[in-house]
Amino acid sequence: MEGINVCKKSSKLGKKDDLYHVIHKVPYGDSPYVKAKHAQLVDKDPEAAIVLFWKAINAGDKVDSALKDMAVVMKQLDRSEEAIEAIKSFRGLCSKHSQESLDNVLLDLYKGNLGWAYMQKENYMMAEVVFKKAQMVDADANKACNLGLCLMRQCRYEEAYYILEEVLQGKHQGSDEIKSRKRAEELLEELNANLPQPEFMADLDLDDDFVKGIDDMLDAWNTNRSRRLPIFEEISSFRDQLAC
Repeated sequence: MEGINVCKKSSKLGKKDDLYHVIHKVPYGDSPYVKAKHAQLVDKDPEAAIVLFWKAINAGDKVDSALKDMAVVMKQLDRSEEAIEAIKSFRGLCSKHSQESLDNVLLDLYKGNLGWAYMQKENYMMAEVVFKKAQMVDADANKACNLGLCLMRQCRYEEAYYILEEVLQGKHQGSDEIKSRKRAEELLEELNANLPQPEFMADLDLDDDFVKGIDDMLDAWNTNRSRRLPIFEEISSFRDQLAC
């Protein structure tokens, strides 16, 4: 009789477990993908779900589903750009029959972020219009970074510089300010690396310590002046000379 009671209890527990998975639409198991779906659907923790979806992709656990589900969660968090880049980077790991559905996810992401869609097509003028309109409607640091990148792609470095500097100064709020500031810093580094050098500077072969010493003296002299990139100071100086 005791054995029969144990079997009945096990049967009830099994049915209860089955019902739980049906209600929450969570797959069985303890794999990274299953944990990600649990975080997404049961715990309602999208950030944790994204981390677990990444783990599933890296572990080769249901990569097709993990990539698509992660993109959906990212879109819900207004991180469509990351979702687009993730699909473009990892769709090669997915099966052939999943490619069409991934294209549909990408299309949906592009519709949700028209400015980024124009960026992908290198139509930077239209992207700029969309990003500026988005800033007028609902400004935030992430959109400011998008606009800064768009201006950089058009070689409008000074405009991009001031927008990205505003992000670093906290003038544009957002859901993830730390991440936006880090992105702004990375874009500024890229901007500095791509700035054209004046010909007279390129021809000089100056010692690094000497150049650093000059920079330190200029920094000390400019403590109360607005922060500007050296190239823009040269342009202003050149304009003043022409005006004379």
